[in-house]
Amino acid sequence: MRYIPSGNTVKKRLTTVKAWQLPKQESALAPPYVWTNADMDPVPPENQTWTMLTWMAYWATDTINLGTWETASSVIAVGLTWRDAIPIMVVGTFCVAVPMVLNGAIGARLHIPFSVIVRSSFGYYLAYFCIVSRSILAMFWLGIQGANGAQCITIMLSAWAPSYANIQGSLDLKRDGIDTPGMVSYFLFWIIQLPLLLIPPTRLRYLFAVKLVAAPITAVATLGWIVHAAGGSGELFNLPETVYGSQKAFLWLSCMSAVTGSWATLACNIPDFSRYAKSSRGQYIQLPFLPLIFTACGVLGIVTTSASYVLYGTYFWNPLDIIKMWLENGPGGRAAAFFAALSWYIAQVGTNITANSISAANDLTVMFPRYVNIRRGCIIAAIVGGWVIVPWKILSSAQTFLDFMGGYSVFLAPIAGILASDYWLVKRQNIDVPALYDPYGRYRYKGGVNWRAAIAFLVAVGPLLPGLAYSISPGSTFISQGTINLYTFDWLYGFVVSIILYTGFSLLFPARESLSNVTIFGHEPSDYGSDIENKGRVGGDEKQFGDVGATDVVGATGEKY
Repeated sequence: MRYIPSGNTVKKRLTTVKAWQLPKQESALAPPYVWTNADMDPVPPENQTWTMLTWMAYWATDTINLGTWETASSVIAVGLTWRDAIPIMVVGTFCVAVPMVLNGAIGARLHIPFSVIVRSSFGYYLAYFCIVSRSILAMFWLGIQGANGAQCITIMLSAWAPSYANIQGSLDLKRDGIDTPGMVSYFLFWIIQLPLLLIPPTRLRYLFAVKLVAAPITAVATLGWIVHAAGGSGELFNLPETVYGSQKAFLWLSCMSAVTGSWATLACNIPDFSRYAKSSRGQYIQLPFLPLIFTACGVLGIVTTSASYVLYGTYFWNPLDIIKMWLENGPGGRAAAFFAALSWYIAQVGTNITANSISAANDLTVMFPRYVNIRRGCIIAAIVGGWVIVPWKILSSAQTFLDFMGGYSVFLAPIAGILASDYWLVKRQNIDVPALYDPYGRYRYKGGVNWRAAIAFLVAVGPLLPGLAYSISPGSTFISQGTINLYTFDWLYGFVVSIILYTGFSLLFPARESLSNVTIFGHEPSDYGSDIENKGRVGGDEKQFGDVGATDVVGATGEKY
């Protein structure tokens, strides 16, 4: 039976914060003096349901969305050709697929979320900086997808009642980035989406099935219709180059950074999903599959954008702009527009659930375990991402979209690099999982801060900040051309530099107290992965889920870890 708060409880929650406090849950790994949520414990075997097919369905559904379509089309909108756009998509997604696999392997083997894993490299308390940063940016992306989803609602309502689009109000599209019908649609999108965000990860495969049918069919059908109506794919494929030399090279890198920025959040928090993997091997399919499916969707966007110029005299880099034109083609056109917009709506909600809401909720649960669980975290993320960040402003132009996409990867790329290098190069895949839950455990370092990670992060981010400021406000920011050029490949710079610095500091000044010769699970692992992952695994009587008082691990020598 679903819990419904009493009238007295509701009254208390309206008058005091303490009334929102959750009952203290008993954790399988956290010490008794740490307030935690069971949601942060390693995933029990019965909930480890993701297979290789699940991963393929996840990426097939997650990449086919308006953000992917717009990113690819925006490459052409800023002056490059389709010959540049396709390799940009391949290289950009492959670059981000590498940390996706490296960090995904951590969650798949240890079955713990990003917000817990990150303590191994940054330290118990400095990890909160990464968690807060990632949470804020995940909520940003939650809002971006919501703003696109609002356009879907507007089209659906306009198809049903054409006068809806002509509603007058105080909001102005040019001034505010959204008009009155758009704001009404945005609210409807948000309120309908809210209960759907609460779907637990173990049941997401049903959502994958629905989205896998709706979005690809609509994308291909839109492409087929506009190419047929235009009598071909248009002249975009014959456009000459307009930029040359170093200008083209740095513009190429800038667009590549926008592509990597699309998935910069997931490159960090992919353990939030890989922790549900049945096998640690299945997630490796991400390496070839992500570039393949992203590029395929991007090519659909490029061809459709090209044909739109022949038909309408302008490049429509957002497919919803094309669908909106169907509203003028009588009842049949309105019906087509309704169902096409419905498919993209499903795609946007699905992406928000799989890539944004759950990630932000995991972080909020760790930051405020006394008051927030996964369910409440999803609701808070929906409010902040949906309204506080004003996402419709971000989507006001193609260049603004690219600036935003590339900009937030400045902070996430070093986090992804440090996380990967800590697990694979420094710790050699040997993690003491129970210590990750203990503020006085081996990952406390000095005062809860690992200075090696802090310096690596600052050095990787620092030189990029002037470029970030310039990209946001070029008219009021004055920096050298070299600094501007460095920012064009911000994600790659931050990822590589952070790995080199963190690994170098850790080898030259090792934190010996944080190193272990074996992996200490603290629970019964259901899958030990590859032979490489098996190296150093300890056996014995391991603590079971919910058995807080049990011994963590007893190694082969009889020593307790």
